Amino acid sequence: MTEPLLVDRTDAVVTLTLNRPTAMNSLDVALKEALRDTLAELETDRSCRAVVLAGAGGSFSAGQDLREHVRTLETSDADPLATVRAHYNPIAARLANLPKPVVAAVRGMAAGAGASLAFLADFRIGGPKTRFLMAFAGVGLAADTGASWTLPRLVGHAKAVELLMLAEPVGAEEACRLGLLTKLVDDDEQVLPTAQELAARLAAGPTVAYGAIKRQLSIADAGTLADALAAEAQAQAICGATADHRAATTAFVAKQKPVFEGR
Repeated sequence: MTEPLLVDRTDAVVTLTLNRPTAMNSLDVALKEALRDTLAELETDRSCRAVVLAGAGGSFSAGQDLREHVRTLETSDADPLATVRAHYNPIAARLANLPKPVVAAVRGMAAGAGASLAFLADFRIGGPKTRFLMAFAGVGLAADTGASWTLPRLVGHAKAVELLMLAEPVGAEEACRLGLLTKLVDDDEQVLPTAQELAARLAAGPTVAYGAIKRQLSIADAGTLADALAAEAQAQAICGATADHRAATTAFVAKQKPVFEGR
């Protein structure tokens, strides 16, 4: 049986590949559970210092597996969208709060919840065939997997309304201009290697500080200046006690290149 999620480790970088290429890596229960549970394991895995999220074949992810969803609608009397609480919400929370950098290698189409997954990454690398489609309204649904939170932060409120309500595809160049992509490479074959190269660079950095930066920005986005200042004070207290801070400060004074160990 083919594994729905491939997990590859190269030094301190873990690449998670959505592995349903014949279904455009659409998200069925098996894939959602594997992604949710693997992200939970990586939260406390100190050997992992950066994560790459990718899709097998020519697509990133088409979002919810609608064939599976149709069967659920036809056979279940329970909440047909129970998957949001059981799968999508935990996946979104774990991706957003993962205390280490996440890089999405967005090759080809990223639609619906697939696009939402990419938007939860800290960095998104795309190629000429990259497309985003907020497909939810096209099937009579609102956004999920954190898109109502990430999109306004990436593109602004008005553009988020447009993308979600009109549900029109966004090509690679427009996605880069809007901020949906961090970097656009010239060759689709280079999307994953470029993402992994960036992840390797991040994995060699101050992991604790990166996690603190993610928490700071999350608090500041929704909070007041006082909230941000309190978060900064807490973060600096944590980072200031790390071996990485002490070693890097000593290296700076000695005019040497710092070596970070992620602790």
